[in-house]
Amino acid sequence: MKENKMKLSFSAISENEAFARVAVAAFAAQLNPTVAEITEIKTAVSEAVTNAIIHGYEGVDGENMVTMKCHIIGREIFIEIVDSGGGIADISQAREPLYTSKPEMERSGMGFTVMEEFMDGLEVVSQVGVGTTIKLRKNLSM
Repeated sequence: MKENKMKLSFSAISENEAFARVAVAAFAAQLNPTVAEITEIKTAVSEAVTNAIIHGYEGVDGENMVTMKCHIIGREIFIEIVDSGGGIADISQAREPLYTSKPEMERSGMGFTVMEEFMDGLEVVSQVGVGTTIKLRKNLSM
């Protein structure tokens, strides 16, 4: 069974959201995904990275970094987006469609909903004051 891993860390700034999309697309390309599959993966990663940058590091001083880990096993890709920011106090509430803690920024509150729709698995692990890990899983067609 084909297995491969990669790990990247980058500054938690909005310019790096596009970098994360391109990096995950390049890594997933070895599986020869469909255009729809690669678009779904890139969109889910974009939402997770944007959440880490906008929500994870609000009011957190220091070297704010986002780490993206990818692991391929067979035709399945596992992606983790990790921040060491403020964490999520109520994960259930944060996952509700249209919920946003930033209405003044015109955030749609659909990030987790989009991730859930486009991926085959979504897990959110978070601790206030420690950070958040978003775990995504996608099974790719043959």
